[in-house]
Amino acid sequence: MDLSTDEAKVSYGFGLQFGEQLLRNRFEGLDLDAAIAGIRHVFEHQQAQIGESELNPAYQAIQEKKQAAAAELAGKRAALAEQFLTANAERDEVTTTDSGLQWEVLESGAGGDSPGATDQVVTHYHGTFVDGSVFDSSVDRGEPATFGVNQVIPGWTEALQLMSPGDKWRIVCPPHLAYGEQGAGDAIPPNTALVFEIHLIQVN
Repeated sequence: MDLSTDEAKVSYGFGLQFGEQLLRNRFEGLDLDAAIAGIRHVFEHQQAQIGESELNPAYQAIQEKKQAAAAELAGKRAALAEQFLTANAERDEVTTTDSGLQWEVLESGAGGDSPGATDQVVTHYHGTFVDGSVFDSSVDRGEPATFGVNQVIPGWTEALQLMSPGDKWRIVCPPHLAYGEQGAGDAIPPNTALVFEIHLIQVN
């Protein structure tokens, strides 16, 4: 492909934009050739090969398939979370609170007052899914994070108020104490249990 002219570069740029839109709306079985044919038919003023009477039911069917697939995945993640939490709760070093939060002490600090809900804290943390894959880590970034105790997920808010400065804990947040049935964008799927190692460095 020759992209040496300004016209070719801009044309290619439009193609990239169309491609990004397709990615945002992708679904299982998306036919790229059919998508390109639709673009060509509009651009060349050709007669569309299907009308709204066919397109709308097909679109609805795809949406229903996507929703069913998402619900199935969410159910599997919920079952995996429950399985992990049940096994983790059996370990002697793990404490489970009434809310379902699980915590264990990795290192104890020098003591001091636990933060309150309205306090600011400085922490280092390492967050993973139950399979060990990392989704967020201030440790990896090499820079502690500062935030309000009541400005984070419920599992964090509860755990921080049980910790003392200098403590390092490993906590497991059930889905309802993390991002619940909604998840958090592409980063955290719905019904996902989250595991954190938290080092409470300072209470402000």
